[in-house]
Amino acid sequence: MSLETKIISCGSYLPKKILTNDELAKKVDTNDEWITSRTGIKQRHIAADDEYTSDLGYKAAKDALEKANMQASEIDAIIVATTTPDNVFPSVATKIQHKLGIKDAFAFDVQAVCSGFVYGLTIADKFIKTSMAKNILVIGAEKLSKILDWSDRNTCVLFGDGAGAVIASQSDGDSKIIDTNLHSDGKYFDILYTDGGPAINNQAAFIRMQGKEVFKNAVSKMSNSIISIIEKNDLTINDIDLIIPHQANNRILMAIKDKTKISEEKVMSTVAKHANSSAASIPLALSQALEENVVKRSDMLVLTALGAGLTWGSILLKW
Repeated sequence: MSLETKIISCGSYLPKKILTNDELAKKVDTNDEWITSRTGIKQRHIAADDEYTSDLGYKAAKDALEKANMQASEIDAIIVATTTPDNVFPSVATKIQHKLGIKDAFAFDVQAVCSGFVYGLTIADKFIKTSMAKNILVIGAEKLSKILDWSDRNTCVLFGDGAGAVIASQSDGDSKIIDTNLHSDGKYFDILYTDGGPAINNQAAFIRMQGKEVFKNAVSKMSNSIISIIEKNDLTINDIDLIIPHQANNRILMAIKDKTKISEEKVMSTVAKHANSSAASIPLALSQALEENVVKRSDMLVLTALGAGLTWGSILLKW
């Protein structure tokens, strides 16, 4: 009997500080109408100065463990998707491992930017299917506020901080990850990037973006990834109960809806409250969907994301 992977719980953490569009307008030349009409974002959470990515991820992991009624000692591996690690090294994953008091496990970070959670959960699926691990914490955690140029209204309005975590475990029933696909194309590296780093100038870097190019690629690549994974598994869009996309921009979400021909109520959107939290956005959205009973037993879900690199991919799963 082949091994399968399922998600047994999902946790989340959002920093207490909320920065609204009106408050942001006091810092940069913008306003609520401009931001909302172009992005759908109304607010974003901002981590405290002494609150690091490992702290955000740890709190989301604790939430996931509590919801699963599991002890930290039952975790065999930790995979953290992040583009804002506390340090260049060691990994955020090992710091969270220490905070959780886990000794007999392996831990590492994944860097695929906004696609990081999709990449991380795909890796976890392979580890479980090959018996390398039984219970894996997959965490998306970001402190993007630290790499924002707060004078650039084209980028600073888009991003927020937060963390989400799932526990992926061996499936003993119908609930399982059905399929995954991952892609990347480095020729697009310069449409979304940071303008520095340890090897370039040894400085903290800021996010730079060619908005129109990112929008175009996000819509086409995520939509194609969704359609591809559905068709590969002999399904149609009507078989999908919910798509949880990376929460970058509401206009992107609605364009994906149109291109895949799925109804709007089947596209999960949390961008208004969370903004773009990069690798944290999908697990944060999944956590909210579960809290609001949007996801039910046996529902067919597609998780999809596109990030800098460019990287992109989708996961098809039965809840």
